[in-house]
Amino acid sequence: MARIAYSYKPQDETKAVRAMGYEIPMSFKHAMEICRALKGKRVPQAMSFLEGVIQLKVPVPFRKHKKKVAHKNIPGWYAGRYPQKAANEILKVLKNLKANAEYKGLKPEELVIVHAQAKKGRAIKRYTPRAFGRAVPKIKQLTTVEFVAEVR
Repeated sequence: MARIAYSYKPQDETKAVRAMGYEIPMSFKHAMEICRALKGKRVPQAMSFLEGVIQLKVPVPFRKHKKKVAHKNIPGWYAGRYPQKAANEILKVLKNLKANAEYKGLKPEELVIVHAQAKKGRAIKRYTPRAFGRAVPKIKQLTTVEFVAEVR
């Protein structure tokens, strides 16, 4: 397993925390849209946002992958979805970020997410047998997400 470096370096390491979820089985497109929605929010606000997505209360605005996406009641945007699986996995990474902040002696309420990124991981290829001796590929896409939060 190769080590993946963070693509963002904070200016002051003592006032910043970071967390990474490595090769999580979730949609890369959903993870990218969630990361875009979380950037700039405070950590407790981001966690409550993800809990709302899991409960189908708050939609995630889809800004890039929005083709044939239904309209939702989102201020300032029209297309949105409720990516529950990706939101649940990213919520685990944010809980890890919060625990890292408490370990460092920082207050999680003062942390603002300054960097949120989703990267494509490995693609696990398997084959499903079909009729007449054929086999079709079944590809499982893994995604790596990283977060950096600073005290503001």
